[in-house]
Amino acid sequence: MEKSDSHKDNFIQTNSPEGGFLQSEEWRRFQEAFGRKTFTVAGDNFWANIIEHKLPVVGRYFYVPRGPVVCHPELVEGSNLDSSTALGMTKIIELAKKNNAGWVRLDANNPSILEFIKKNWRVVEAPHNMQPSELFIIDITKSEEDQLAEMKPKTRYNIKVAQKHSVGISREKKYLDDFLRLIKITAIRDKIAPHPDEYYRKMFEIIPEENLKLYLAEFEGKIIAANIVVFYGKVAIYLHGASDNEYRNVMAPYLLQWQAISDAKAAGCEKYDFGGVKTCN
Repeated sequence: MEKSDSHKDNFIQTNSPEGGFLQSEEWRRFQEAFGRKTFTVAGDNFWANIIEHKLPVVGRYFYVPRGPVVCHPELVEGSNLDSSTALGMTKIIELAKKNNAGWVRLDANNPSILEFIKKNWRVVEAPHNMQPSELFIIDITKSEEDQLAEMKPKTRYNIKVAQKHSVGISREKKYLDDFLRLIKITAIRDKIAPHPDEYYRKMFEIIPEENLKLYLAEFEGKIIAANIVVFYGKVAIYLHGASDNEYRNVMAPYLLQWQAISDAKAAGCEKYDFGGVKTCN
């Protein structure tokens, strides 16, 4: 990785409560490979990767996932962060107009950024969230014994149930087809709309293996659950999960999460983000 990329990553990770992967260059490159046009607006203490989306009838719009990223005021002595944010937002709006985007959608995690934007531009609350409105992130710097002790008794019990059933865990992206099979089953069961197969295939084709992991749970010779987990800086993020309707009594998803947490800790991560889904606490 070039030094400039390292500096970008450090800025994004330091100033993003959830770790900043959706503002990373890896995520932007994946979105482009999937066929979406992307842009970047960067300046002093300001960063925004932008993804162009298109909707039927209403047309295109700009989306800044978990952004823009602005430096924490206490980390920039004597600088005017309002000025840098205003300049960055002005550039985004000008870019949107130039590309005939009808509006700009933001979901920054920093409340001060949102308040500043609301004071200076017309803002309308979106009818639905693109990302979870509340993050569920745990500290994984503690020992595994303490980590388990702080979990709910039912969670600890379910992890043990999976272990007693000898559920095997592997990390092999060559079994992506099993994830695709399971995500369709999960979508029907939970009444959700999954991404198309090509979305997940491009994800594993473009995002480096060091950042993107496919976890699989096997029972009686069959893969019955799978998770996609991102490792980025000091944060590991549970991105997507799927499970079979059969064998739900062996509690494989709990063991998958616990293995990913253990791996993240071993990799030097300090936080594990459940993506707004309270699965293992």
